[in-house]
Amino acid sequence: MTVRSVIKACGAYLPEKILTNADLEKMVDTSDEWIVQRSGIRERRIAAEGETTVDMAVKAGQEALTRSGYEGSDIDGVIVCTSTPNHTFPSVAAEVQAALNLRIGPAFDLQAVCSGFVYGLSVADMFIKTGQARRMLLIGAEKFSSIVDWNDRTTCVLFGDGAGAVVLEADESGQGTVDDRGILSTHLYADGTQKDILYVNGGPATTGESGHIVMEGKEVFRSAVKYMSGVVAEVLECNQITSEQIDWLLPHQANIRILEAAAKKLGMSMDKVIVTVDRHGNTSAASIPLALAEAVEQGRVKQGDLLLIEALGAGLTWGAALVRF
Repeated sequence: MTVRSVIKACGAYLPEKILTNADLEKMVDTSDEWIVQRSGIRERRIAAEGETTVDMAVKAGQEALTRSGYEGSDIDGVIVCTSTPNHTFPSVAAEVQAALNLRIGPAFDLQAVCSGFVYGLSVADMFIKTGQARRMLLIGAEKFSSIVDWNDRTTCVLFGDGAGAVVLEADESGQGTVDDRGILSTHLYADGTQKDILYVNGGPATTGESGHIVMEGKEVFRSAVKYMSGVVAEVLECNQITSEQIDWLLPHQANIRILEAAAKKLGMSMDKVIVTVDRHGNTSAASIPLALAEAVEQGRVKQGDLLLIEALGAGLTWGAALVRF
């Protein structure tokens, strides 16, 4: 018998406001053609005035709870993956715990930027596998519109807001093979020497202000293609599988060209890649759970499907997970 962390249910929240490329043409020197060609993004969601990361995390978390059939008191801990917390402290997770009436237990934020949800899966999995928790609520929530420089046409067109969540539950029926449901393996990395190609130029200990996103797009693209290829090969080798056995590639939704490069490396059709970047933009730690929730809701991802999840973010951080849904 092997204990696995199974995804019991998903939840999602997107703000009502849609900011299209045509809208951005009126704000900065850009065009729909330029944005789509370089990123594949056509629109993104923007939080309403006064709408916060906590607000979005609570809504996504509540939907995941409702779909799981559990109450807040059934959940042993909550992790929120975010780079845009409401406050320096307390954590978003602590506020979510209170709002959803979760059981007293671990509640903390995890900051690995766009890789946050993959890091979060690994950490939540450890809580469950070591017996410290039976059920965990894992949320990715971001309000990147608050740290975008709306005068910088190279970055403001890329990002959006939203939140996604999953309820993870211990399952003791696993046989220790790749046929088990649940998280089969996670692989996490970081290289702090590349911190300067993607960062925010502010913070509590430096400027005292939140700052804005600064990015060297070409360098980030090259790193994403390189590191994603390496970590995906590691996942396949670790689990002794081939890319043909993967039902869905679920990548961080940053750029359609990165997604296409990942699929090509695996020899997969884009029909097997879950894509939301065209409608959501880059929602950082929220992008993977948002995409998963949509695919499950649409009936594309079904119980038993094998998912390869991957992401790269500032740090640089990157990672992947193999999950049988």
